[in-house]
Amino acid sequence: MASSDPSAGDWPGVRLHVVTGKGGTGKTTVAAALAIALATGGKRTLLVEVEGRQGIAQLFDVPPLPYEERHVAVAPGGGEVSALAVEPEQALLEYLEIFYHLGRAGRVLERMGAVDFATTIAPGVRDVLLTGKVYEAVRRRGPRSRPGSGGRPAKASKGAAEGPVYDAVVLDAPPTGRIGRFLNVNEEVVGLAKVGPIRNQAGAIMTLMRSAQCVVHLVSVLEDMPVQETADAVEELGGIGLRVGGVVVNMVREPTLTKTQLGAAVKGRLDRSEVLAGLQAAGLGRRSRANGNDTSPAALADALLVEAAEHGVRVAMEADERKQLAALGRPTYELPALPEGIDLGALYDLAERLREQGMA
Repeated sequence: MASSDPSAGDWPGVRLHVVTGKGGTGKTTVAAALAIALATGGKRTLLVEVEGRQGIAQLFDVPPLPYEERHVAVAPGGGEVSALAVEPEQALLEYLEIFYHLGRAGRVLERMGAVDFATTIAPGVRDVLLTGKVYEAVRRRGPRSRPGSGGRPAKASKGAAEGPVYDAVVLDAPPTGRIGRFLNVNEEVVGLAKVGPIRNQAGAIMTLMRSAQCVVHLVSVLEDMPVQETADAVEELGGIGLRVGGVVVNMVREPTLTKTQLGAAVKGRLDRSEVLAGLQAAGLGRRSRANGNDTSPAALADALLVEAAEHGVRVAMEADERKQLAALGRPTYELPALPEGIDLGALYDLAERLREQGMA
């Protein structure tokens, strides 16, 4: 995708990157890596979560996030990543204060349990409040602080130009099974509010969501259910007028055998004598049946042949799943499985891979 800004990657002009995926695909990790990637080179990004899991704090190894924006990382090139955990109860109190000036009264309602009651019985209103906070962050303008200032706006000099506070906002959204309902807030509130501030806010949110400034990225792994949910989400999002972004194939494992070896393994045609000779040359295996386990070279060779066949079947299945994702016609990015787990260093590595592939 061509862009006059070479740092924009495949998504020039996009200010809001929504990231969703089936549970267990690593969507929060991908969202965090994308936020770092987008901040690289002196940019500022805001990473937002709305599910109350404090997943962002765990990834960045910081204390649980309060209901305010906090600096969590410095991106390569002097960029800055801030994070926000949006809670529906706090968002409703803020909404009541802004539109109805119910500051102290709102706190009384909270103590009475009315706030929790309202956000529970009216899930459409809850989603408007959550997405409304994201909408405000995307739209917010002000003096730009210098990278590394902890997110505090710089004091504007007389006549200083203002601009968007954040170059991009990344939303770690609910899973694919709920993403359409979550983002389609206008339809969700139509039966609850015909007019008034909350209906107006829902309309403004949908205008942003359906604009060229917003894309919804989908995270999958090369397994049947996540791939099917990804395909279903692409269809659903397109049906409600939301722009589908890229597909991130996460936790990709490289084959440990060549294509020829994989084919032979699946057909049971790997040379057992070669496997056995290799084990013996490496000094692996001994002739023992202690504890009921046969660890002789012959037994290990048989076990390895079975494992190789299973590996060949898995690689073939993953190739089929990859073809199904490619058939969706969306830009595709791949991130590797990391056996040692995810820490801050791993997030930076994943962010760099996303940049190398053009996602940011």
